[in-house]
Amino acid sequence: MTGPGAEAGGVPGAADQRAGGGGEGAPTGSRRAAGTRGEAARFGRPLTTASLIGWTALSAVVPGAAHLRAGNRRTGIALLVTFGVALVALAVLVLNLKDNAGVVLRGSTMTAVMVGAAVFALAWFALVLLSFVALRPQRLNQTGQVVSGIVAGVLCVAVMAPFAFTANTVRTAGQLLDDVLAPADDGSTPSPVRAEDPWNGRKRVNFLLVGGDAAGNRIGVRTDSMTVASVNIATGNTVLFSLPRNLQYVRFPASSPLRKVFPNGFNDESQGLLNSVWYYADNNPEIMGGKNRGAQALKDAIGYTLGLHIDYYAMVDMYGFAALIDAVGGLKIRVEQDVKWGGKFGTAGTIKAGYRTLNGEEVLWYGRSRVDSDDFSRMSRQRCVIGALAQQVTPTTVLANFNKIAAATRHMFRTDIPRDLLEHLVPLGMKVRNAKITSLQFVPPLIYTGNPDWAKIRKLTLEAIRESMSDRAAVAATASPMTSGGTTASAAPSGSPTGSVSPSASPSPSPTRTPVVAGASPHSTPTPNDKPAKSLSELCGF
Repeated sequence: MTGPGAEAGGVPGAADQRAGGGGEGAPTGSRRAAGTRGEAARFGRPLTTASLIGWTALSAVVPGAAHLRAGNRRTGIALLVTFGVALVALAVLVLNLKDNAGVVLRGSTMTAVMVGAAVFALAWFALVLLSFVALRPQRLNQTGQVVSGIVAGVLCVAVMAPFAFTANTVRTAGQLLDDVLAPADDGSTPSPVRAEDPWNGRKRVNFLLVGGDAAGNRIGVRTDSMTVASVNIATGNTVLFSLPRNLQYVRFPASSPLRKVFPNGFNDESQGLLNSVWYYADNNPEIMGGKNRGAQALKDAIGYTLGLHIDYYAMVDMYGFAALIDAVGGLKIRVEQDVKWGGKFGTAGTIKAGYRTLNGEEVLWYGRSRVDSDDFSRMSRQRCVIGALAQQVTPTTVLANFNKIAAATRHMFRTDIPRDLLEHLVPLGMKVRNAKITSLQFVPPLIYTGNPDWAKIRKLTLEAIRESMSDRAAVAATASPMTSGGTTASAAPSGSPTGSVSPSASPSPSPTRTPVVAGASPHSTPTPNDKPAKSLSELCGF
């Protein structure tokens, strides 16, 4: 039985369903419409393949961008904030390292960088992948899904590349330092380096820079280039003292085993040439008290000659040096006159006069050529090479060519500089690059190599150091370089602020000249060396 109520209840319900209004069917239609509007509000306008790829790529640079576009605001904002905090922390770290860049050479720092690079590589891989998924690529057609998936995969790998490069570079650097700065094989133990005072109270540090040549028909190492770099730690002002390879009859301090063998000066079968000291010590371990003592013997001889304590040495193989120059892109050098090279007559080529950018082979021959030249002219050119290298090789150059430099250095370099000291050498090196560099070479007519005036050498050394020091008032208070009797003063420049005698500089060599042997008569040189220390800018045209 149908009553008015039933009829009235049924008809409006049907009408409501048709109209999408009230009644029992209404909620279904309303929910569908509301769901569509909510989805549109959450995900925005459907993305095309190109725009989805673009937002995914943007998220690799601005983390959280893709999540914000997809409507996941909390996640997007959290990623942005995290990224911002990381950038600020990185900026603070860089600013702190600006004044202490050497910290990056610590073993612990290198390990931390490699671990951090691995973590960030995985994090960025996950970030790109999750950003791609958040944009719902399944809403694209089949072709769009395939294309966007391939591009996203490439992006995931690409964002890991910078971190992998960083980790590999740091690992290479660590291995290089381990190879070059391996524990000394001469039985010596390096003194511990204290972070609060790495220089042990010294005001100067003296490095012996040696160019060695064991190539061709030579047996053992001949030190053809010997330069002492005396560095003022406070200012970076540096004096380069060049000693000729044919300086004869050098003396040794009382602490050296060679003092007993050669009490009147070094005089082996090579007529006592300075470049044979290393070779002699290495080939007479029974005299030196052990193997591989050549470096120490040469440090003793040169330090005693100059009245300085030689702190560290660094030896570069000449042929490996050419590879190093190529690795940094060459050196710009002012060539004063044509330099022929190759054999005895210079038949291989000519380095033309003028401002030139020389490659490794040219730099090597520029410093070594004997054609129409003498040892002293070679020394002059070699110190210009050292100065050019110090001024032109920047941290940017090193980073840009790091793998090439590492490959060249690993097989050409040896030193007794402790690894723990490297972090302190970096800021000192930066000071030297921007400081005053002067040079003094002990060659005729200033010093006759076959008849050296030891007192004069020490006097000139002290005067050059005094001239380079910025605090001249303090230097003036030190003892004068010569006593009234003509002997060297006891206050040899050992690097201490008071000018106290260094262990290797006492007692002083005899002021009397060594008798000239046959064939070793003094002679002049075409290179002007009759003046005291000069600026490398003046000498080499930097």
